[in-house]
Amino acid sequence: MNRRERKVELLLPASSLPVLYTAVRYGADAVYIGGNFYGLRAKAENFNHAEMAEGIAFAHAHGVKVYVTANILAHNADLPGAEDYFRELSTLGPDAVLISDPGLFTICRRVAPDLDIHISTQANNTNYGTFNFWHDLGAKRVVTARELSLDEIAEIRAHIPYDLEIETFVHGSMCISYSGRCLLSNYFTGRDANHGECTHPCRWKYYVTEETRPGEYLPVEENERGTYIFNSKDLCMISHLPELIDAGADSLKVEGRMKNALYVATVARTYRTALDDLYESREKYQANIPKYEQMIEECTFRQFSTGFFFGKPTHESQIYDESTYTQKFVYLGMVQDVEGGRIHITQKNKFSVGDTIEIMKPDGKNDIVEVASIADADGTEMESAPHAKQEIFIGPAASAEPGDILRMKAKEGS
Repeated sequence: MNRRERKVELLLPASSLPVLYTAVRYGADAVYIGGNFYGLRAKAENFNHAEMAEGIAFAHAHGVKVYVTANILAHNADLPGAEDYFRELSTLGPDAVLISDPGLFTICRRVAPDLDIHISTQANNTNYGTFNFWHDLGAKRVVTARELSLDEIAEIRAHIPYDLEIETFVHGSMCISYSGRCLLSNYFTGRDANHGECTHPCRWKYYVTEETRPGEYLPVEENERGTYIFNSKDLCMISHLPELIDAGADSLKVEGRMKNALYVATVARTYRTALDDLYESREKYQANIPKYEQMIEECTFRQFSTGFFFGKPTHESQIYDESTYTQKFVYLGMVQDVEGGRIHITQKNKFSVGDTIEIMKPDGKNDIVEVASIADADGTEMESAPHAKQEIFIGPAASAEPGDILRMKAKEGS
């Protein structure tokens, strides 16, 4: 089969077990998760041994693959525990482990030879020589650096073995630094971005100083709120999926292992719909691009761009006047169960009796419901649900099913 005729993989992030369930239900072909060690999202909830086992079993039961991140740039102190960690991972049966550090790669190959290895974007994979290097060492897949254009990816595809897979980011936050090799967080806060502890100083507001006038801070203003000179727009390629497939991508990856279930559900459902339409016919996909663009804006985002895919970004790829997200919907919770005509959730954000909420379905439907009642776990009726993580019951149940996402339109100015 011609590579262009193959169905590419849709790869979604999962910060926790509930978010993994969401990614699977809303259309992912594969999910990537982090354990408690060696991953680049130390501040995510991450998965312990039992949760990882449960998540892998759930995903596999639904025909979805699971990849585990171990993509830190390791220091000496990280190496002694790596052997035990990779042996433990191999017993859980993930479909691959994601690595960027050659030392960790060598350890994994030696102690867990049955584990497939994917090479992280953190390894700066910018040319076909690098791809072939990793293939010769036994890697099954290499993730492209985010600085590559579509033409460069196509050239890589033409110079690497057919069985070496290409994974590329198609959606989510972009880093101001080269493939995430950033020192700002470490310098300002002592938290090492390459050990998974990035504090995102690229989103902060900055001033400049002149060397002969120390202590005098000069604003660099685009407007009265200042400027955010390192703040990049988010990547979104929902309107360019054919070009990605034609370039030779095997897996389309969504950034966001710190994101909540609403974000993952929205992005998964949108890209799943678009890819299914594309494989039905390119004409159907092209006709529905405005719909996909509207769907993808129903989650939080920081304005969109196409990154480096069509050439080097210009100043228009930066956001100089703010660092906030656009938020059109508020995440209320995930349906845990439906009992006695009421929806059981662990509440995430405040809402009240009389509010109009939406039940977000995996098939693309959004059922609109007016909240008639709210009760706590003891059955006490309430007018609102103001406390995060409170167990509550909402009526009516309407079309809700376990795993559905509840959301509400954000209020103006929120």
